[in-house]
Amino acid sequence: MNIGFRSPAGPGARGRVETVLDQMAGPWWMFLVTGIGWLVISLIVLRFRVSSVVAIGVLMGVVFLGGWFSELLIASIRSRWRWAHVLMAILFLFAACWSFASPFGAFWALATIFGLLLIFRGSLDLVTSISARDINPAWWLGMTAGVLEILLGFWVSQQEFPARALLLLIWVGFFALFRGFSDILLAFEVHGAERR
Repeated sequence: MNIGFRSPAGPGARGRVETVLDQMAGPWWMFLVTGIGWLVISLIVLRFRVSSVVAIGVLMGVVFLGGWFSELLIASIRSRWRWAHVLMAILFLFAACWSFASPFGAFWALATIFGLLLIFRGSLDLVTSISARDINPAWWLGMTAGVLEILLGFWVSQQEFPARALLLLIWVGFFALFRGFSDILLAFEVHGAERR
């Protein structure tokens, strides 16, 4: 059941925000469930050590499946940059399958190309944040995160192999943690808009 929201501001930026919230009004609880799932995964990942590489490889597969689901959910809601979210979903699904098939090899291969992935993700965050500046008053936070991810990607690319593995482990844990908080906040925002 979708409830139409009328904006007193008219068809401007505020109206577009409410249109997006209107599109997301149905599955608000889905964001809450995925957010809680991300938080549980982050707690598990951040407790592992580099010595348990196979377990981390399998858990990375679970994280990639969660990323695949989240990117598909975002792609179904957003009309702008939908192709980029679909591309990220395909990459997440491929990485999940590989992590389950060969967890040891997937972990070390991912540690090897981790810098490139950070640069790609940072570029996506940078572009989508700048393009959403008309409707998102906190667009500069996404832009800052994108720039930091790009800089971290270049820094990681020149680091030693064990340092990359440890940084990958920390990044997966914190990625899941921040994604969990983001999804939970989005769920409450959508639910609050639905009740208005």
